[in-house]
Amino acid sequence: MAFRDRSEAGAALADLLTSYADRPDVIALGLVRGGIPVAAEVATRLRVPLDALVVRKLGVPWSPEVAFGAIGPCDVKVLNREIRLAPEEMAPVIRHETAELRRRDRVFRLGRPPLDLTGRVALVIDDGLATGATAGAAVAVARALSAARVVLAVPVGATQAVHRLRTLADEVVCPVTSDFFGSVSRYYDDFRQVPDTEVARILNRT
Repeated sequence: MAFRDRSEAGAALADLLTSYADRPDVIALGLVRGGIPVAAEVATRLRVPLDALVVRKLGVPWSPEVAFGAIGPCDVKVLNREIRLAPEEMAPVIRHETAELRRRDRVFRLGRPPLDLTGRVALVIDDGLATGATAGAAVAVARALSAARVVLAVPVGATQAVHRLRTLADEVVCPVTSDFFGSVSRYYDDFRQVPDTEVARILNRT
């Protein structure tokens, strides 16, 4: 199954999240950047607030698409136990991604106060789940920000990653899974990159 674009994927997710509609304690959190258009559609259809959650994938130096972990605000770091690197191989990547995380967090907070999820239900939303490293960091960040319940919602995901995330989140909603997942882009007709300007436009609109 392929989605036309991230908005259509968000609509499909919203259909599975109707129990969270119109609830004052619910917030949709899009992972920057690809998760923002998906989360915006969910937030609109469920009539709940939208915000951004910034996490950064830690890519293997010689193969950046392969994640050895991820980081997020509140000094959260999640490492992929299946990939082992020496500390000196990880350190420069962590330094670089930490600086970029702080930059993006400043940009996408848009002058708003730091994200506070105390007592709220956090719908953590991305456009897909491949290794699960970034999503795992996002769940950990939401818990560190005192969310009462963390729901991970993604349109597509690798079966193994979905199973692992079910041990971390209170609930995982993923309508399309595959044992032979490949890349997230395989499941979208339009999977163009989402620039910072579009993220800012979506957040400003809401």
